[in-house]
Amino acid sequence: MSEERENEVKDTSMQSMMQEEYLKSLDGIEDGQLVTGTVVQVNNETVFVDVGYKSEGRLPLEEFDEVPAIGDPVTVLIVNKEGKGGQVIISKKKADVKARGEELKKAADDKTPVEGKFVKVINGGFEVDLGSDFYGFCPLSKADITRTENPESLLGISDYFIIEKFHGGSKLKSVVSRRDYLERRIKENKEKFFSTVKIGDVVEGVVKSFTSFGAFIDLGGFDGLLHLNDMSWGHVSRPRDFVKKGEKIQLRLINIDPETKKINLSLKHMQQDPWTTFEDNFHVGDVVTAPVTKMTTFGAFIEIAPGIEGLAHISELSWTKRVNNPKDVLSIGDVVQCKILGYDLEKKRVSLGIKQLQDNPWDTIAERYPVGTALSRPVVKITNSGAFVNLEEGIDGFLHVDDVSWTKKVKNMSSFCKEGDTIDVTVTKVEPENRRIRLGVKQLESNPWQTLRHQYPKYSTISGTVSNVTDFGVFVKVLGEIEGLIPKFQLVGPDEEYTDEVLKRFNVGDQITAMVMDVDTQKQKLGLSIREMKRRDQQSEVAKYMANSDDDDTVTLADLISSREEK
Repeated sequence: MSEERENEVKDTSMQSMMQEEYLKSLDGIEDGQLVTGTVVQVNNETVFVDVGYKSEGRLPLEEFDEVPAIGDPVTVLIVNKEGKGGQVIISKKKADVKARGEELKKAADDKTPVEGKFVKVINGGFEVDLGSDFYGFCPLSKADITRTENPESLLGISDYFIIEKFHGGSKLKSVVSRRDYLERRIKENKEKFFSTVKIGDVVEGVVKSFTSFGAFIDLGGFDGLLHLNDMSWGHVSRPRDFVKKGEKIQLRLINIDPETKKINLSLKHMQQDPWTTFEDNFHVGDVVTAPVTKMTTFGAFIEIAPGIEGLAHISELSWTKRVNNPKDVLSIGDVVQCKILGYDLEKKRVSLGIKQLQDNPWDTIAERYPVGTALSRPVVKITNSGAFVNLEEGIDGFLHVDDVSWTKKVKNMSSFCKEGDTIDVTVTKVEPENRRIRLGVKQLESNPWQTLRHQYPKYSTISGTVSNVTDFGVFVKVLGEIEGLIPKFQLVGPDEEYTDEVLKRFNVGDQITAMVMDVDTQKQKLGLSIREMKRRDQQSEVAKYMANSDDDDTVTLADLISSREEK
């Protein structure tokens, strides 16, 4: 045998031995087996993996989510341990499917959560991607713990699911439930919360929703209440001013009830109570500049420090303006100066004043408007009992209906003046302590009742004009437009009997004379009588007749009557 032939025989023998040795090395693996190999080489298209047993397989780079590094472990499926050319055929994708299938089956048996993603809305529920080409069906009622109003809102969300029924094929026969997982997690979170936390602990949660009395905080599938009063040491009217929906915040646990499962949280207790240091920073009489934070019908709340609000009562807003509503002079957000008038630490109240930073015009009102001062001023308001007359900005005097005229009875103030009219008045009374000024119109003239009383004492006669005839008597207008009354039984003489025909003798406008019986200047009443006047006339005539008769003559009543008849 030639040397060349001998070498050829040796090469063939060597190859056979190597192939035989390689095949023996593969005796430890089987087709369909999962093995973990090591990346030994990577190029632009292929990843070379050493699967052991002196075997090396190739994988398309596209089967990897990320380019692997040399030395990285990778699990593959042995597709054919004796592939073309003797090379082992492997697949990472098939390995992932098989591994995921086994993982999902075990999770279904053990009811352990698996990851999934909502990828499509289908009739009655969702298609859920469980990974590695495994899909499950999640009924709409099993998608969340609350009713799902908008199914599309869940698309793209990844979470955990409980497999209620598993099917290894590619068809959508596996049934999964996200709700079961969420309920399980909430139960675990709640049990852990109530067993580990205590009052005073700081907990973290997410603002879930708002109510008129506060906000609910999600603590991990269960809620705690952040009450309006626990949001700030100061006044809170809108919860949204302190927390935002979806915001993650830290809160202090202030109450927990294991039986009712009620949880109360506080935002304000994350900071020190500012009232504890109030007296270190503020004193009665201090002037502070601060913003108005709330308006009410009875005053304005002003935040003099974070968490400390004082009340400026409506009566403390102005010395002179009649403030019917604080909104007429202040608005939320206004920065104002105010004085601390008093405080109550126990009740956490501060009284503030704004008018105290201005001079009180009532302190010098008597100097500016002494009694007797005559003025010409506008009427600003009419009431049933009188009228308010503006003396200066913010200060009105009151004109009572009884002070309009000495003689006329003014029943309705609007018959004398109207709003906007300028009238002449005089100051009759000043009460700075009560912030009142009384005005009068009739006081601008002398009192005719006093004049009447002096000029016409009782039993004097007075003449006037009949102004009214009534069933009970006759009114007569005399001096200064004063009206006197002659009662009906006083309309006839002492020797005449009264009848209703007597009233017919009197007509409005008739001139008449009567006797003054009573002048009451306080009640402004004048009483008159014709009867008394005639009676006194008779007495006067008798006295005069007696004086003119001889002493020796005897005068009889018949003589007197005869004498009167002759006259």
